[in-house]
Amino acid sequence: MNIQPFLAAGEQQNNCYHSVVNNTFPDQENGANGDSYLRSCALSAAQQGNYTEAIALLTELIKRHPHNAVDYNNRGLIYFQSGELHKALRDYNKALQLNPHLASAYNNRANYYAACGELMAALADYDCAIDFHPGHVRAWINRGITLRDLGQYDQAIENFDNALLFGQLEGHIWAERARTYHIWGDWNCAIADYRRALTQLPVLANKKDVPGYRLRLQIENWLSELLPAHPMK
Repeated sequence: MNIQPFLAAGEQQNNCYHSVVNNTFPDQENGANGDSYLRSCALSAAQQGNYTEAIALLTELIKRHPHNAVDYNNRGLIYFQSGELHKALRDYNKALQLNPHLASAYNNRANYYAACGELMAALADYDCAIDFHPGHVRAWINRGITLRDLGQYDQAIENFDNALLFGQLEGHIWAERARTYHIWGDWNCAIADYRRALTQLPVLANKKDVPGYRLRLQIENWLSELLPAHPMK
């Protein structure tokens, strides 16, 4: 399954829940009106914040392929990003009705539940995402964040440790693990992980990794809370 980062799905209590977009449905047309072209335009429009256009393009794809769970999942993600949460949930549910094994839809629906404060429902969906795709790193990260929000710090750390095993998104994982140690009161581990995260995140703002740069700024703020009271050589 081809899973790639798409858009950050929103923030809750300073924690970023990550969503994904799938591009797995085989194109039946090429050219200016083909499926591949429409998906590319929808992705571009969403990345530029033009959610109305992105939704319209995905709606056209759904009309062409009403049984394609991926397009419902992607449209749900954009509804979520644009603040239309109920429409997002409707599309996630439809995607999972069409494909009950679509891990990214479980992750995205879990993000919806987390944003609404329904953390136990979120955990259940993150569990499903990981069951169907054990290497779903973003689901591991999001599950860890949710456990942290529930005050289950030891289990949150365990989730982040599991996520690190896959060798992806290390900067983000170390940042979230550090934040967990920070809140938990283990400042030595927090400082060490914040510094590890900074080695992986972009130094300068760029269009390719704006979320990574924003996370770097947040980490620098968190570190500033610790270092004056906890100087290190």
